[in-house]
Amino acid sequence: MTSTPAHPAREYVDAADEHLRGTYEEPMSLAEYVDAAFERPSIAAHASKYLLDAIESKGTRTVLEEGETRERYRFFDDPENDGEHAVLGNTEVLNRFVDDLRTIAAERGKSEKILWFDGPTATGKSELKRCLVNGLRAYSKTDAGRRYTVEWNVAAANDTRGLSYGGETTGTDRESDWYESPVQSHPLSVFPPDVREDLLDALNDGSDDHVPVSVTEELDPFSREAYDHLEELYRRNGTHDLFSAVTDPSHLRVKNYVVDVGRGIGILHSEDDGTPKERLVGSWMPGMLRELDSRGRKNPQAFSYDGVLSQGNGLLTIVEDAAQHADLLQKLLNVPDEGRVKLDKGIGMDVDTQLLIISNPDLDAELDQYADRNGRDPLKALKRRLDKHEFRYLTNVSLEAQLIRRELTDETAVWDVESEEELGERVRAPLVVDVRGSDGTVRTRELAPHTVEAAAMYSVLTRLDGEDVPAGYDLLDKALLFDYGYIQEGDTRTTIDDVGFDAVDEGLHGIPVTYTRDIIADLLHAETDRWHPDLDVGGVVLPGDVLDAMAEGLTDAPVFSRSERAEYEDRVTLAKEHVLDRQEADVLAALLAERSVERETVAEYVEHVYAWDFDEQVETERGPVDPDPLLMKLFETEQLGRFDETDYLENQPTEAVKTFRREKVITALNRYAWRNRDEGFTVDDVDLSAIPVIRSVLDTHDWDDVRRLYEDFDPAQWDDPPENTETERLKEQTIDELVDRGYTPASAELTSRTVMREVRHRWD
Repeated sequence: MTSTPAHPAREYVDAADEHLRGTYEEPMSLAEYVDAAFERPSIAAHASKYLLDAIESKGTRTVLEEGETRERYRFFDDPENDGEHAVLGNTEVLNRFVDDLRTIAAERGKSEKILWFDGPTATGKSELKRCLVNGLRAYSKTDAGRRYTVEWNVAAANDTRGLSYGGETTGTDRESDWYESPVQSHPLSVFPPDVREDLLDALNDGSDDHVPVSVTEELDPFSREAYDHLEELYRRNGTHDLFSAVTDPSHLRVKNYVVDVGRGIGILHSEDDGTPKERLVGSWMPGMLRELDSRGRKNPQAFSYDGVLSQGNGLLTIVEDAAQHADLLQKLLNVPDEGRVKLDKGIGMDVDTQLLIISNPDLDAELDQYADRNGRDPLKALKRRLDKHEFRYLTNVSLEAQLIRRELTDETAVWDVESEEELGERVRAPLVVDVRGSDGTVRTRELAPHTVEAAAMYSVLTRLDGEDVPAGYDLLDKALLFDYGYIQEGDTRTTIDDVGFDAVDEGLHGIPVTYTRDIIADLLHAETDRWHPDLDVGGVVLPGDVLDAMAEGLTDAPVFSRSERAEYEDRVTLAKEHVLDRQEADVLAALLAERSVERETVAEYVEHVYAWDFDEQVETERGPVDPDPLLMKLFETEQLGRFDETDYLENQPTEAVKTFRREKVITALNRYAWRNRDEGFTVDDVDLSAIPVIRSVLDTHDWDDVRRLYEDFDPAQWDDPPENTETERLKEQTIDELVDRGYTPASAELTSRTVMREVRHRWD
């Protein structure tokens, strides 16, 4: 028996202490900071470089989006919060954003640009904002990401004139005499410009970083007031080394801070108000102006510094829902390249911040209101400064399925999987949730396997452009090509490059995930089972139920136009066809589970066929042997069901069998070997049964197999099969097998009934 600690809370308090010890450092002198910067130049990074470093620090992973393989920065998966605010998809857009940051940080161009994220609602723009805040906060707690600013103490100079802001007064405790720069001024900005330039040259020469550190900003007005006061005091006292006296550790300390909203990150929300100056930099405090010895001028110590640029100085400024602050955008025109704003006519402030604005498409309309003035557009200069990055709706079914699950549950982890099979399992997986009714009763509801997939597929189909679909293909093929990069028919694999699809005009409109979420939520919270009242199925929602509800709800949803409703209603049929194919494959696999072919058997057959075609021998445990004609014949007649006795002459294949072996088996194997030629592929060292192309030819069942193997099976009897019949036995076996494969008994019953209703129409 394990004893309980005498003070169980102590270990958690100790853990918290250890965590904070790793987050904060003791203040240091300016000289100590410079030495630290030469050891780790990253701690001196300017705003755009710091943001770039934070993003790159998490590395990348390979993803398949819109049929293309891309490298994605893990930073945008929100790894510090287990993916809670991950930005799903839009990888190419995010990569272009990082490329822009790299250009800006290295001062190779675009310094005058304001980065603009635009797109419809529910495309991930809000997640990007939260992801940036989370990621930068976490990065600032690491050794490489430490962020520093300066704090001042003029009381230590034994002068009666104190230093304060925000209505605070100097206390008797010496620590209370220290005042931090209210806008996170960079420690190197304390140095005179020419000295700072030499320092940075030396710092960058000793660094192998691809982006050099650049600090051109002067001290903020508050810090400048402290610096000038100390300089004047020591100059009057005849001090020779003025800079050393002003920056003595008794007056100036360098301290690290954790980046957060208000400290290195400024966010202007849609509901924020005030004059343009108040929203941008802050406002004067009249009471403080009267208290301070301003000597006939406004004292920067009496400024609030609570504007978005003040809070975001040193790192990142975000204007959220920018259309609500369109009046400010003109005021921001010169901030990126000049890096300077005015507190007042006589007082300016340097800022180092990466400007980023977020908007819905309504900002486009705001910017285009004067577009017809033939070159006299007053917003032309602003539009030239905006660098647009357009978020779009997801066009990968797997990403949309992940997003739907996140909207309905507390699942947050990003699906970082490379296995196509594992990804498919996650997409088809059921979803079981507990919902509370109006009477307080908790009910268990199940979205059957493929239900989330069906909703995701329908959503994606509404977002695809049908204009570039060539003859012989449809939008469903396009969706599958975007999700997997290929479509497979027998041993023929068609890639997205073969068809020529691209994603230029995709995801611009369509059903948003919020609509899908609300439709499914309504079904899950229904007091009674709307869809299957005659069955005791425990609140199971099938793919068809969700698709019907989504199509029916289009009429009353104000978010869709009349033309959109008509277009989207037409596309639900394709989603139904797709999900029925998936359900049919599940039921067939379960029904024929006892007749499934072992991988070793498939591999053995392929090896014998390969040796037969090349007139070689097969390596076995007892040594090389000739290809076995009986083994190949039995596999082709019993397992594949492709041929019968008339296709062989004493176990020797006729021309039809030879053609099948060469075109369906050998050709498929050679194609796979050619595609993998750069991976060291050889026939001798590869498990042939694991080749997807081969397995799809040899290990795929259809209803002809069922008819051939079970002559007495009758799908018309499936709902209520007679006792002691083959149909009854097969149904019990199928339900059990489906349960083993992730279904519940209720969803297995309903899914198999759905499939058999379709099969019975074509059985005879």
